[in-house]
Amino acid sequence: MSTTSIMIKDYPQQERPRERFIQNGPQSLANHELIALILGTGTKKESVLQLANRLLTEFDGLRLLKDATLEELTAINGIGQAKAIHLLAAVEIGRRLASHTNHDRYVIRSPEDGANFLMNDMKFLSQEHFVCLYLNTKNHVIHHQTVFIGSLNASIVHPREVYREAVRRSAASIICAHNHPSGDASPSREDIEVTKRLVECGKMLGIELLDHLIIGDNKYVSLKEKGYV
Repeated sequence: MSTTSIMIKDYPQQERPRERFIQNGPQSLANHELIALILGTGTKKESVLQLANRLLTEFDGLRLLKDATLEELTAINGIGQAKAIHLLAAVEIGRRLASHTNHDRYVIRSPEDGANFLMNDMKFLSQEHFVCLYLNTKNHVIHHQTVFIGSLNASIVHPREVYREAVRRSAASIICAHNHPSGDASPSREDIEVTKRLVECGKMLGIELLDHLIIGDNKYVSLKEKGYV
């Protein structure tokens, strides 16, 4: 039994993503329509819009799609290597645009400034990342580095790893941050222990730890505001 390919031209013109993009702009398109434009074509059994909808269903929407691997994408019927690469390239461009900031001109004057600098990069990470911002005397960010990946533990996050880069960059102060993949930014006992240890080491080196931020899902906690720094 033969099958007939469902083409995008079979849709009314007002429902075609490309035409709607031209007439109303990208903001008028739903997520599956934007995905359809990236994919370009569907399969013999479904249109590109149907394929895009199925793809989003497989990954529970955009939240999980952003962490998809090439192997996971190509395992989906209708997604070949070329389509998968197009998707991953689009995701990476979005990630870079979201995190693009001129470090030399970004000034941190408050915990909120530090959280805003890091939030887009850290709020959706599936593992804990311990990150340091190195600042000059005017509180400009001069360097941004991931120091450790994994569950936070006072015996694992060594002050020497944190402060080595500060000395190398002649930083006047630092801000540390890590994310909670659960989305809950409440500090744990380990978070507090690590913070106290870093504060003491900073005092000995003459490089002030300004804050330790915990990043959750669009929320943060400042351990300075909590009185631990």
